[in-house]
Amino acid sequence: MTRVKTGPYRRRRHQKIIKSMQGQFGSRHRLWRRANESMLKSYWYAYRDRRVRKRDRRRLWIMRINAAVRQRGISYSVFMHKLREANIQLNRKTLADLAVRDPNAFSAVADLAIKQ
Repeated sequence: MTRVKTGPYRRRRHQKIIKSMQGQFGSRHRLWRRANESMLKSYWYAYRDRRVRKRDRRRLWIMRINAAVRQRGISYSVFMHKLREANIQLNRKTLADLAVRDPNAFSAVADLAIKQ
């Protein structure tokens, strides 16, 4: 069996990685080894930050709801407790959206929850 060298295939693979790292600074878009390290690290960050983004969104929703209910004189935790008691099943994303985009609707929901 004859020996097969990977010359053109390796070059194609390397060029694909280098091309995917366009926009990186310095040797991270020029040299294959640095580009490969950069690519692997970027994939790791992307995987991790898909989960972090969900945390950040939830924190933002909670902050917005808290700011809206503090104007009515109660805290976030009391408000969420009263929502559950009143059997109002709106998630935090919806409540935060109401608080920002439609304060009248949010105040109606808040009044329903507080009266219970």
